[in-house]
Amino acid sequence: MELPQEVDVFIKESIDYSLGLPVAAQTLELKLQASEDARKRVQDQYFYLHSRLKEKDELIERARAESSMNAQALKKFVEENQKLAVECASLLSQCSRLEKECSLYDRDRDVLMEFGNEADERAKDAEIRVKDLEEELKKHAEEADFYKHECEMRMDSERRTTQELENLRERVNELELARQCYSSMTESETARSQTPTSMPVDNGVSSISERHLLDSLVNSLIDNDHDVSANAHAFLEANSEVESCQRLLKIWGCLKPSTKNVLSLAAEIRELKTDKEHLRINLHRAEEEVKILFEENRILDKENKRLLRQCSRERHHQGSDSKYTNSTSAKGSKRKSSPKMTNSVGWMLDFTGPDSPRPPLSPLHYNSPDSRMTKRLAYQVFEDAAELEMESFDLRFSFFLWILEYVGVMRKNEFVLALILMVLFGCLSSASAIALFVAVIIEEARFFRSHLKIHQS
Repeated sequence: MELPQEVDVFIKESIDYSLGLPVAAQTLELKLQASEDARKRVQDQYFYLHSRLKEKDELIERARAESSMNAQALKKFVEENQKLAVECASLLSQCSRLEKECSLYDRDRDVLMEFGNEADERAKDAEIRVKDLEEELKKHAEEADFYKHECEMRMDSERRTTQELENLRERVNELELARQCYSSMTESETARSQTPTSMPVDNGVSSISERHLLDSLVNSLIDNDHDVSANAHAFLEANSEVESCQRLLKIWGCLKPSTKNVLSLAAEIRELKTDKEHLRINLHRAEEEVKILFEENRILDKENKRLLRQCSRERHHQGSDSKYTNSTSAKGSKRKSSPKMTNSVGWMLDFTGPDSPRPPLSPLHYNSPDSRMTKRLAYQVFEDAAELEMESFDLRFSFFLWILEYVGVMRKNEFVLALILMVLFGCLSSASAIALFVAVIIEEARFFRSHLKIHQS
């Protein structure tokens, strides 16, 4: 294998140089030329790298300046983002609070509607009850008149019976005296045989005739179908604590029919007295019931008049509130309210007390710098509206849309007070006032939501 000439020359020169032999000038020139060429190439490469280094330094400076600017912008952005986050959180809390207030007023509106429906039903029930009580009062008055008339008749019959009994007692006493006289005369008849007997005979005949007349009178007074003996015996047994009645019971088998008739009359008199006392007590109770019913009727009459006035006012405002009731489904139908809600309508609407669980109303935004003048103007407008008796709901609603520009300077409790004043003055019904206030709350919630969306975008 043959080496190239150039390689052979290079090897030869290297050996000569290592041995200390002189190198050829041509070889040195070639090496010098090669080193110059290498130096030029290195210099060119140095200049090129130096220019590239300057460019890179400029890029680094620009990157540093840009990074500092970006850091400042990022810092500002972070600060703005934090501010927006805080504002967003506050807006969210306000929005949630307003939603709770809207739900509360929606529930209050439902409760008021239920209370109105129940008031109508109670008015109808009161009217029906008044009619029933009037009919019952008429019946009780008729019964009282009947009992009074019957009591008067019984008192008259008792008076007549008492008079007849007194007469019978007088007759019995006279007959007893006549019997005693007759017995004394018969005992002394033997001793007085020489005395004329015309007078005692006449007295005995008159007493016997008088006894017959008395027996006939007593028999005529007693009903033939009536059991005289049973009544007389029952009368004696009922009054057995009396000594005379005990003696009569002992000699019951020996009593005369006339005596039994008299005892039967006494039993009837006692029964009539008892009936008289019962009738007097019943009459007294009937008079007390009539007084109580009259008082209840008077109270119900007042309540009925009040409910009729309230119904007339509701009918008066019904036409003006028809548009809002058509747009709100909650007012379109009657609801069945639970006893808890119906019996406590006041506490559901009373949120001004210190123990109330409902928070106070949030203030509206201030739209005018001159708040005192605007507030005074708003109150003046409310007073003018109270003097004007506006009947159309559209007119009242447009009026409220105009007045809402001035409501922003007032707090919501003042706005509620103004609504209550308008309801009392007759410019608005209670349902319309609640609907307008709920509309204001909903508009404020929409405003906060739109503001929140703008900040988020």
